[in-house]
Amino acid sequence: MNSKNRKQTLQCYAWAAPSLILIAVIVIFPILYTGYISFTNMNVYHWNNYSFIGLKNYKDALFVFDSGFLKSLFWTIAWTVVSMALQLVIAFLLASLLNMKGLKLKNVYKTLLIFPWAMPGYVSILLWKTGMFNSQFGLLNQWIGKLGFAPIRWLNTDTGAFWWCTIVNLWLALPFMITIIDGALQSVEKSFYESALLDGANWFERTFYITIPMIKPIIGPSVVITVFTTFKQFDVVYLLTRQVGAKTGADFSTIMTYAYENAFITNNYGYSSAVSIIIFVLLLIFSLVINRNTSRAGK
Repeated sequence: MNSKNRKQTLQCYAWAAPSLILIAVIVIFPILYTGYISFTNMNVYHWNNYSFIGLKNYKDALFVFDSGFLKSLFWTIAWTVVSMALQLVIAFLLASLLNMKGLKLKNVYKTLLIFPWAMPGYVSILLWKTGMFNSQFGLLNQWIGKLGFAPIRWLNTDTGAFWWCTIVNLWLALPFMITIIDGALQSVEKSFYESALLDGANWFERTFYITIPMIKPIIGPSVVITVFTTFKQFDVVYLLTRQVGAKTGADFSTIMTYAYENAFITNNYGYSSAVSIIIFVLLLIFSLVINRNTSRAGK
């Protein structure tokens, strides 16, 4: 490298230095510090006089079955898989209906479907909790009461909390997926469908052999983003079931709410940091696998 190129390289690094320093302070340092804390017994009793305990926090999380981490991890995986599957199926069906020929007021329907996405998530979740699931004056129990049945505590059991949290998450996340799939469907060349109709293909055949292969490259990145978002989801589960002072009795929690409670409720910062690092590693592995599969598919 000659002196001119070396000078240009140094100038580039000089211009990029403020951004690199900001990234290091905001992103890299917290990750490294969290990793450092994960090897200590830092908690509310050992705030200044904590000591290194090696991999104990990781062993407690991964190999002590009554620690709660593995249970939370199971619920998180189930929550992510079920939510993602329902989002794709429901969003695809609704987007397909929105693209039917001759459908009137199409733009009105699209606006109404986007409405849950436009509302602040915190407000929507609390409205669901107080307006729909409240055991005394919630809308669902009002309907049940008119039918002569006793009120139901919708969020009182793990299974019930899981499914109702999933429904609320669908309410919040579906508009995004509908918008992506709707745009993808509009990009498909209509001549493919016309040729398929001439060959006698029904709706299912056109969907599986034309629509899905054509829109897969478009919705693929959105699915990956949604999987990450759902896996790291915190506010839906916490506000509906785990909020301090308003717990419903269900023991359903994701690894995000589990890490939060260990950090800010029990003040076990070392253990919570270990859980956070495990979450980070899991998401990193998932990202590497997805990127590798995407690279192979592109060749």
